[in-house]
Amino acid sequence: MENSIILNPEKITADLYPKKFGKAGKIWTVILIAVCAIGLFAYIRQLNKGLVVTNMRDYVSWGIYISNFVFFVAISLVGSLITAIFRLANVEWSTPLTRIAEIIAVSAIVFASIIIIVDMGRPERFMNLFIYGRLQSPIIWDVVVISTYFFISLLLLYLPLMPDLKILNQDPSKNSRFLNHLYRIGGSFWKGTKEQLKINNKAVTTLCIIIIPVAFCIHTVTSWLFATTYRPGWDSTNFGAYFVSGAFLVGAGGVITAMYVFRKAYHLDKYITDLHFEKMGRIVVMLALLYLYFNVNEYLVPAFKMKKPEEEHLKELFTGSFAPMFWFAILVGMIIPIFILIFKRGRRPLPMFIAGVMIMVGAWFKRYLIVTPTLLHPFLPMHDVPESYKHYFPSWEEWAIAAGSLAGALLIMTFFVRIYPIIPIHETINEKNEMAEKK
Repeated sequence: MENSIILNPEKITADLYPKKFGKAGKIWTVILIAVCAIGLFAYIRQLNKGLVVTNMRDYVSWGIYISNFVFFVAISLVGSLITAIFRLANVEWSTPLTRIAEIIAVSAIVFASIIIIVDMGRPERFMNLFIYGRLQSPIIWDVVVISTYFFISLLLLYLPLMPDLKILNQDPSKNSRFLNHLYRIGGSFWKGTKEQLKINNKAVTTLCIIIIPVAFCIHTVTSWLFATTYRPGWDSTNFGAYFVSGAFLVGAGGVITAMYVFRKAYHLDKYITDLHFEKMGRIVVMLALLYLYFNVNEYLVPAFKMKKPEEEHLKELFTGSFAPMFWFAILVGMIIPIFILIFKRGRRPLPMFIAGVMIMVGAWFKRYLIVTPTLLHPFLPMHDVPESYKHYFPSWEEWAIAAGSLAGALLIMTFFVRIYPIIPIHETINEKNEMAEKK
């Protein structure tokens, strides 16, 4: 009886139709807006007074902002993992997850771009990258590949949404005037003919093929920003694969967390089922083991050679002042999630949610450890410099801006869920009908 209800198109549409925020949703939105406002205030102070309000100095010229940038770029890879790879591999159970993955990817890449501008002491000079940019610079490569990835991700979010816009346009009485206007602008030309569906599916498949090498490029090029220097800790040929494997892991962790939150908040148990958590759990275990392998490569080889600059860097990470954060990131971001998810009981929704949060928290600290310790170990010893130059801890302005950027990404996702279906209605109806026909 339950299956017949699920297979009913009217029931699916009612379940997946965007819903107004309840009390909890309004409180959540207000909190995010408040955090963004504090971050904006801190950035205005930074614009007025300069980067002196931060604790970045001559040595640590990259700090928490670049850590956030690398984190956002990493988590954005989930769009190509869930949407592109799963679609091309014809993984049918991934349908409820594709839009979740794409909105995470788009919101993350938006704030990855914004945080780079925030890191600039003179943001008005950003246009100089395009006017005077040199192709010999990895920074230009990063700008090009991030822009390309953003537009492809946006198209991969929009094209599968078009059939749902027709459904949202069918009954204007269900929506506010603003939403009706928005839906008409986005989908008034969509008629739902077989020819349109064929073109749409072909376009989505083409984008899925294109986005995979672009996604690998964005993380490889980001790693080259570090690896093309001679600094200890960055001077590594392993960095490209190290960044890509870590990005797959944190992206999958983000999807798991979002799956659990949306399932609970919108009562989507019939669509995001225990089977989805089970399968995603197995994928995350594989990705965590892969990332752990590259971590072993990243630290074992320099430790074996133990060149003097590398020795100081490794000692600082393994036993020095950064050791608590380093072991926290390794244990919380990889080891403990593996032990949770390797067992069947651990692949239930709540343990999966806990593991997903742990992976993301560990991943953020891991990116901080990639940036900061290396900068505190320059080639030349620190002589005749203020004591503050020898240490780095972000100022309240840096923390506020970093928190505001994270809240901003969450705010994009929150508003998207209010305006559009987070699970594709049209695809879900077709999938359920196909399953019914097979039975």
